[in-house]
Amino acid sequence: MRLEGKTAIITGGASGFGAGIAMKFVSEGANVLIADLNVDMANDLASQLGSSARAVKTDVAQESSVKSMVQATLESFARVDILINNAGTTHLPTALEDVTEDDFDRVFAVNCKSVYLTAKHVVPLLKMQGSGAILNVASTAGVSPRPRLNWYNASKGWMNTATKTMAVELAPDGVRVNAINPVAGETPLLKSFMGEDTPEVRAKFIATIPLGRFSTPEDMANAALYLCSDEAAMVTGVCMEVDGGRCI
Repeated sequence: MRLEGKTAIITGGASGFGAGIAMKFVSEGANVLIADLNVDMANDLASQLGSSARAVKTDVAQESSVKSMVQATLESFARVDILINNAGTTHLPTALEDVTEDDFDRVFAVNCKSVYLTAKHVVPLLKMQGSGAILNVASTAGVSPRPRLNWYNASKGWMNTATKTMAVELAPDGVRVNAINPVAGETPLLKSFMGEDTPEVRAKFIATIPLGRFSTPEDMANAALYLCSDEAAMVTGVCMEVDGGRCI
């Protein structure tokens, strides 16, 4: 029960890594607000998790939606202790000059602007409490980029830099900020990263991971649990690679 009495907001929490984190956090005693555009999936997960979870439809790239997400959390659980910026998207593997402006704008709105918006509405609450943890879900793409995912890579590199500068600024207020950098995993974005989902393409991806497998939601949940728990009280500004050795 490492998160007993704490409340976490998890964006993109209805599936993939976000759902894994939500399930782990509830099992460790936390209340969880599952924020996702797919409200049906979010509601399904919340119903499985019981009274410790609530689902809210959220567009993390829109300030009014993020503000409503935070208000819903306070109405349900009265406080916020942990923010997981997990919502993310990508463009398809494409030559960097051929990515459309709409795709570029969408990637940076969901992957980067969302971190600004959630900080704008959550950080004041954490400062008032004098405590809290923020976890940004970046990617190995921001550490060791793959070709043809250029602007997605750049957006995740932005998240890693944002993590470090947020950590430095918020440390005097008792707020810790860390990131995890997952390697590709069994999530709804996997096909988009690969371009096509075939045994051959999967084998090519897995060949770049020394431990020889994709990451799982449980892998990310275990790392997130540590970084957001009091066990990591002296850990801030870390961008942890949870990648089976991909970035070595």
